[in-house]
Amino acid sequence: MDSLVSTRWLADQLGAEDLVVLDATMHLPDNPRDAAAEYAAAHVPDARWLDLASFVDAGSPVPKAVPTAEQFANRLGHLGITPESRVVLYDDSQIKSAARAWFVFRLYGFAKVAILDGGLAKWKAEGRALEAGQTEVTRTEFPVPRREPGTRSKAEIMANCGQGSDQGSEQVVDARDAARYAGEAGSGSAGHIPGAANVPFPLLFAKDGTYRAPEQIAALFAEAGIALDRPVVTSCNSGMTAAVLAFGLHLAGKQDVALYDGSWLEWGSDPETPKEQGAAR
Repeated sequence: MDSLVSTRWLADQLGAEDLVVLDATMHLPDNPRDAAAEYAAAHVPDARWLDLASFVDAGSPVPKAVPTAEQFANRLGHLGITPESRVVLYDDSQIKSAARAWFVFRLYGFAKVAILDGGLAKWKAEGRALEAGQTEVTRTEFPVPRREPGTRSKAEIMANCGQGSDQGSEQVVDARDAARYAGEAGSGSAGHIPGAANVPFPLLFAKDGTYRAPEQIAALFAEAGIALDRPVVTSCNSGMTAAVLAFGLHLAGKQDVALYDGSWLEWGSDPETPKEQGAAR
């Protein structure tokens, strides 16, 4: 199974015993939409509700931290997923939240996971079948996995800043819009991590909400000054759209990509961390 699947592919695969479809929709706190209610009203047939908003480690000092290995195993067991399952994630969110779920699955070594290209919006636009209510699930016992080294801490980002643009350092790329990245007045942001490049996550999508071709995605990062032969760390405001950049880089064939899980919520709130202002160079 590819990491990105089409609506036609999913329609043909629905009903397969090993296939699990998850609605990974999540909205920002200031968005009035109710993702859970929308799922209950209309979802892809047999899709299960991931509840991405609660799929976090609430006990971590890091804002909206990825779940622990135990939390990951418990959630997948609750959803009736086994290590042999194929999982397809979709969303109907402006922040393309399925990418965050994809990142978490991959962080815990779950390889057979894909994102539905175009999400629920494309599925609906094509007039495909929908279902209401809750999908019944038979719980499984999912084994606690090993966590891969795919995230970075504030301390690691701070140390990386000290290396400047040295060839041994990791390149940081910020998924936020240009105004927040620059720290413009009224943006609610004090700027960005020093040395970070800027690739606003909406640039990775075509007008119909599907991901751009891998070579187009690679070109976006190259134009932003990212050397694709060196490691990259993605960041955003809360770790959500940073996952979109991570997924886009994955589509472009890049594997040495990590995510700063605390992102700007953590970095920007700490008076001891350095901040840089101004537009991307």
